[in-house]
Amino acid sequence: MEDKLTRDEFEALAQIRRLKKGERESACVARNAKRLAGLKYITAKGGVFALTEKGQQTLFVQRCIEGLRAVAYAAPGAIDADVATFLSRKGLIAPRTVGDGFDITERGRESLADIDARENKPA
Repeated sequence: MEDKLTRDEFEALAQIRRLKKGERESACVARNAKRLAGLKYITAKGGVFALTEKGQQTLFVQRCIEGLRAVAYAAPGAIDADVATFLSRKGLIAPRTVGDGFDITERGRESLADIDARENKPA
C-alpha cells in the first residue's frame, strides 16, 4: 500500500463496500470521496460510489491485518470467513485444537511484527 490512508479514509472505503443501492452515503464517505477517487480507490458514476479493484484489494488487506491482530491479541469477536480462509492458506493462523477460533502461528507473529515495524517507521 503505497498511499497512506487515514482511519477515516479506510472507514469510508468500508462504508462504500457495505452501501446498498439507493442508500445515501454518510458524511464520512462524502468527506473522503474526492481524495479516494483521485487515488483510484473508488469511482463515482451517476452520483453512486463504488470500490475499484484497487479499493477492494486495499480494504481486504486492511481487513486481513486487523484479523491477524485480533487473533494475536485474542480480541473478542470472530473474523470474517474470507479473511480467515486467506490467513489460514498463508499459514498465518491455524484452527485451535480445542474449542472454536484460531491461534496465530510463528509465521503470523513474524508477519505482524514486520507490519508493525513498517507502520511505525518514520516517513
